[in-house]
Amino acid sequence: MREATLRFYAELNDFLPPERRGRPFQHVFQGTPSVKDLIEALGVPHTEVDLILVDGESVGFEQRILGGERISVYPMFETLDIEPLLKVRPQPLRVTRFALDTHLGRLSAYLRMLGFDVWYSNEAGDAALAREASEHGRILLTKDRGLLKRSVVTHGYCVRAIRPLDQVIEVLDRFDLWSEIKPFRRCMRCNAALVPVSKEQVWELLPRGVQASQEHFKRCEGCGRIYWRGTHFERMQRLIARLLSLHNNRTNNA
Repeated sequence: MREATLRFYAELNDFLPPERRGRPFQHVFQGTPSVKDLIEALGVPHTEVDLILVDGESVGFEQRILGGERISVYPMFETLDIEPLLKVRPQPLRVTRFALDTHLGRLSAYLRMLGFDVWYSNEAGDAALAREASEHGRILLTKDRGLLKRSVVTHGYCVRAIRPLDQVIEVLDRFDLWSEIKPFRRCMRCNAALVPVSKEQVWELLPRGVQASQEHFKRCEGCGRIYWRGTHFERMQRLIARLLSLHNNRTNNA
């Protein structure tokens, strides 16, 4: 049997039992596991980890642990540039895209409303989710920690909040996306881009009341669904305004 001393920082402690949070602790293991396997055996998905120091030196996930080491494990750094040290994560995604598991349907709708590229299917199994995230460069959002431990998944996050609106705030905070919000540019149904169209182009597809009351329209390039500024649009505008107000209040009071 071998032993190493580990310390997890910030939100990584969410995955640990209370007695191991925010403090160094000893962990006993067999063989010479990789630091990735050691961390995940403790319940922390590798997709949540941004930096690992072993005896003060930055290492990659493949580093073998022999026993006696002091291991420090850090989550994503949002405001501190650690690129010279970073060895565990592949290249950052050039475009922020998400894949969401079946339990996050409302979150997927909110993120699409805000303009983010979101793949979601309420029938997708774990293998399909992991494959979509891996093959199409998507960040996997899930509440299933086990799903994030799949080796094929390189970018992922375990959503902690319960209420969908809180989940939106959590994701925007986690990935520093508040400045990237561009509402109403994606289809809420299929995620494809929305393009402006004239009233004449879609006239025959509109309900009679909409023909008389609306002048501005967009059409989904994927499924062809038509969007206009009705009462549902107004409700979404109020929701977005509420989100931005909450964020601005927190920023101003920080």
